[in-house]
Amino acid sequence: MAKNKILFVDDERTIVILVKNRLKKNGYEVITAGDGEEALEKCRSNKPDLAILDINMPKINGFQLCRLLREDEKLKDIPIIVLSAFVRDKVGENSAVADVYIRKPFEPEDLLGAIKRLLETEGPIPRGKIS
Repeated sequence: MAKNKILFVDDERTIVILVKNRLKKNGYEVITAGDGEEALEKCRSNKPDLAILDINMPKINGFQLCRLLREDEKLKDIPIIVLSAFVRDKVGENSAVADVYIRKPFEPEDLLGAIKRLLETEGPIPRGKIS
């Protein structure tokens, strides 16, 4: 059985290492990026099965990246989890571009549960669920 490929994007190196290790331990292939521009390039060259994005990133922020992915015919169906310290009221209307929003600090089990639900979902996903 092929491993699901997950793109994890965050500009905080420590978080990237921690999340990447946890995802690998749970059987996922992990691609990382340190900013939104690099993430977009990696999505285009390595279409992931799911993307996990921070909001506050250099070059292209998480909201902009979500919108760019949703507007790209080849990438628009990639499930997106926003993993950010932004509180709900700051996300507002932007939450509709992601499938799930998880606030930092977070429990690894919450992230793994959201990943599992999104990868097992068939058909259109209602956008903007905030955890």
